[in-house]
Amino acid sequence: METKPETDPKKPFSPLVFRYFLLLFLVSFLLLGRLFWPFFSILILSFLLAGLFKPVFRFFHERLKFSGQFSSLVTCCFIVVVVFVPLMMFVLALSREVLGIYPLIKGKNLALMMQQLLAENQIVARIKDFFAGFGIELHPERFTSFFSEFGKVAGMFLYDQASSWAANIMNFVFSFFMMVIVIFFLLLDQERFISYILELSPLPDQQERQLIRRFEEIAKAVLVGNGLCGLLQGFLGGVVFVLLGISSPILWGGIMAILAFLPIVGIGLVLVPAAFILFLKGSTGAGIFMLIFYGALSFSVEYLLKPWMVGERVKMHTLLVFLSILGGLSVYGVLGIIYGPLIVTAFLSLAEIYRKNYSEYVRKAIC
Repeated sequence: METKPETDPKKPFSPLVFRYFLLLFLVSFLLLGRLFWPFFSILILSFLLAGLFKPVFRFFHERLKFSGQFSSLVTCCFIVVVVFVPLMMFVLALSREVLGIYPLIKGKNLALMMQQLLAENQIVARIKDFFAGFGIELHPERFTSFFSEFGKVAGMFLYDQASSWAANIMNFVFSFFMMVIVIFFLLLDQERFISYILELSPLPDQQERQLIRRFEEIAKAVLVGNGLCGLLQGFLGGVVFVLLGISSPILWGGIMAILAFLPIVGIGLVLVPAAFILFLKGSTGAGIFMLIFYGALSFSVEYLLKPWMVGERVKMHTLLVFLSILGGLSVYGVLGIIYGPLIVTAFLSLAEIYRKNYSEYVRKAIC
């Protein structure tokens, strides 16, 4: 009679073995992170866009009863048409326009132009004479430093970005289509991937879901709310520049689309100086129209459209939004508009979980 070979009994739990396993796991995790680091931006944007276009995928898959792979393919084609084609056209047009305005934003031409407008304006001369009668000497040319420096900084920022995109146009195309490939598989397997990550996490399921839900809300607020509203304000601002005959409407429209993410100031950093320049040129009616347009657009977007699109529950403190976007721009470039609020959201969500679940435990452990 054959006897089955005895299997080794289960080894008892050993802290040393567990530490060794954690070390191996940490090393493999770091190597994996190093391997995927060149694609970090692509992966982040892919996750955000996959979540944003998930309803389109569900429409084809659940309503029209298409297969999962075909629904994902159609959704990716829709993303290419809606996102990639307009973005490519904008980058090419912006590159041509920025190269044309480069001599103005690079040197001192912008400040000289402002000083010339002030020197030739009759209203400014009368104001100087009026204050001179009271012994007050005005130097309007000093007020040009802010506008000229802002124009130079903003113009050079977009110039650097546009030049980088134009010089690496093939890399830009490759990155986008690689992102589309990632989105294709995320639309099919995103729920399985998230469930797998949650199983690895030692946090309670409720806290994990809270983090994911908060990230989805902020991503929707950044991409759908701030993103679409920023594009709308930049587009309408560029159209007004075209109608009023102001040069480089695509450049300044792009700047306004970025500045629209900033609370309080926003597109006013472009439109108010533009109205001031129109006044100096003697176009009083156009300057008044520019200010009215700025007030109407800012009010309608900030207080009507944006709350309707993203709701009140995803609002972040104005100061945090301001600092997160500025910090994100300085560290990550244009993508910092997205990364900044997400990083702040991660900290605030973890801080809230700590405050509700672990702060008392830590205080007792310390005491």
